[in-house]
Amino acid sequence: MEREPIGLAEVLAAAEDAAPVRSLDVVAHNLRERFGARYVSFLFVDVVGRRLLRVHEEKATPQEHGADQVPLAGSAYEEVLRTQKPVVAPEDGRGQRVLAPVTNRGDAIGVLELYLTHVAQDALEQVEEAAHALAYVIVTDRRFTDLYYWGNRTATVTLAAEIQRQLLPSAPSCEAAEFTLAGALVPASDIAGDTYDYSLDENTLHLSITDAMGHDINASLMATLLVNASRGARRAGTDLAEQARQTHQALIDHGRRTFATGQLLRIALDGTRAQLVNAGHPWPLRLRDGTVDEIKLHINLPFGFPAQSAYRVQDLDLRPGDRLLLYTDGVQDRQAEAVDLPALLRDTATEHPRETVRAMVNAVTEACKGHVRDDATVLCLDWYGPRSGGRSAGIGT
Repeated sequence: MEREPIGLAEVLAAAEDAAPVRSLDVVAHNLRERFGARYVSFLFVDVVGRRLLRVHEEKATPQEHGADQVPLAGSAYEEVLRTQKPVVAPEDGRGQRVLAPVTNRGDAIGVLELYLTHVAQDALEQVEEAAHALAYVIVTDRRFTDLYYWGNRTATVTLAAEIQRQLLPSAPSCEAAEFTLAGALVPASDIAGDTYDYSLDENTLHLSITDAMGHDINASLMATLLVNASRGARRAGTDLAEQARQTHQALIDHGRRTFATGQLLRIALDGTRAQLVNAGHPWPLRLRDGTVDEIKLHINLPFGFPAQSAYRVQDLDLRPGDRLLLYTDGVQDRQAEAVDLPALLRDTATEHPRETVRAMVNAVTEACKGHVRDDATVLCLDWYGPRSGGRSAGIGT
């Protein structure tokens, strides 16, 4: 007899009745009831995207129970996250291992893993639905618990790193009908003040990338000024020039004579205009029709320089099918100068932006032999242009 669909509403309702830290238990119980599933666990992607951290059902926190760390590279989990499709592994004595992506709007949160005695096609589809429901539950519940912050940390976090991470968007990737984007930051050992940000309103995609001068706590405090001044101006409905001015003024007033490079972008979702302010920052790269070009921009002085006049708002040539890469100088500093960004951009052209940024940060980390001396940040945007329908399915769903 064919089973009824698992029902997203059913799982969400059950999760809402449970404590925020019991989301995995709710999904695991549902899967055990329907399919006799065993050994249900969830694996978080760590903040850098190089490892997974396993949390078993009915375990309170990774800290208390010493959750397993699993390298991502070359694993079946990597295939699941890259393709966004479930994988069924061979029988290993405990049953057939099923892995399903836990992803929300392009944000690859992790992987749901379980063992079934038999994997029928309808069961596989319903496991995939359960994993999708778990993504919604996690996105909701992480407002109320630190469980999901512990879950994507595989190393000790300093105070400066804690400040820096709280400045980043809660999801490193986002998909919409008009675009897909992904960002990543590899922090230096003593934190160098990088940030990236994005926001979407009814008509506009807002992007930014900044690099505050200095290291450690001072750099993270300057980054806090930058990000919050930029967000405050954006949320107040100012234009791009005023957003840049207020960001600059925050460092003038409170920045202890420091400065920061950065870029602020606004892209109209109807495709009519893309604009940018460049405050002393490395020029972006654009992949178009298989060719990578550096976009040569007028350069204003960095935010915080006293002699800075009004910031120039420039038009950006952005066409459907383009891939745009913003990055900080840590991606090409002395240690990482061997990393060929244009080649990586071309080689990953068919991959989701989150795979492109992961390839880049892995390349930087390997070039620096695991000891990054300057923050390395990338923000990758695929621009599709105006669309009347929803975002496409398939890789990156």
